Amino acid sequence: MQIFDSIKKMQEWSLQARKQGKSIGLVPTMGYLHDGHLSLVQAARRNCDLVVVSIFVNPLQFGQGEDFEDYPRDLSRDTDLLADAGVDAVFAPAAREMYPAGFSSSVEVSGEITRKMCGISRPGHFKGVTTVCTKLFHACMPDKAFFGQKDAQQLLIIKKMVRELNFPLEIIRVPIVREHDGLALSSRNVYLDAGQRQEALALNKALSQAKEQIAGGERDIARLKDRISGIITASPQAEIDYIEIVNGEDLSELEAVDGIVLIAVAVKFGKTRLIDNLLVEV
Repeated sequence: MQIFDSIKKMQEWSLQARKQGKSIGLVPTMGYLHDGHLSLVQAARRNCDLVVVSIFVNPLQFGQGEDFEDYPRDLSRDTDLLADAGVDAVFAPAAREMYPAGFSSSVEVSGEITRKMCGISRPGHFKGVTTVCTKLFHACMPDKAFFGQKDAQQLLIIKKMVRELNFPLEIIRVPIVREHDGLALSSRNVYLDAGQRQEALALNKALSQAKEQIAGGERDIARLKDRISGIITASPQAEIDYIEIVNGEDLSELEAVDGIVLIAVAVKFGKTRLIDNLLVEV
């Protein structure tokens, strides 16, 4: 496994692979890897000849007061995991490599898809995501890029950007990976104390019950949101950021549950903000 911290060296490696007729799968990450990330790697290995994993904690997607400085980092641990997983190359640039002095360019997806959910509570976040993904796509030159369903809004925004700006690659959605008790895997789970960790199980419980209610014929979005809220707020430390039930393909508003539906929540437990979601088709 090769490790690159230079955009030029990463591009040279990718160009050589392409000349040899090899397909490249990219897994973009911010590091501190868990089994959710490794499921993306496994999907990339199934679909592509070569797998590249990027590790970069992107300062542009963190707002004021967020956890950029405290975000967990352990490059040595991560590269050991990726070597064991059969990854071919790791792209781990420094911030000054990605954003040299005087850097002032950006890529932004506008419209309803970025003006709701995390776009409200984290202004500027998705502009940072689309800018860094654009740079990662140019550096690594993948044929396919693999994103987890847990970050559902991010996934749909990246797909929209790639489609509308004619990037020559395919975005692949990979299902959420959960711990044995249902908590969605996240690098931020390490922030939770024992009590918060237990209370956070309310997220999957609320989503699962909403899915059961829909299967039982419930179509009223307001009633479903109220029930989700009731389950989550029964946890004393839970502070709801949002509960959304929207079109699962473009995040547009729905009058009632119909078609492919995304049920998404963002909740803070103490200082730790967790997101989770479920796709339902009716």
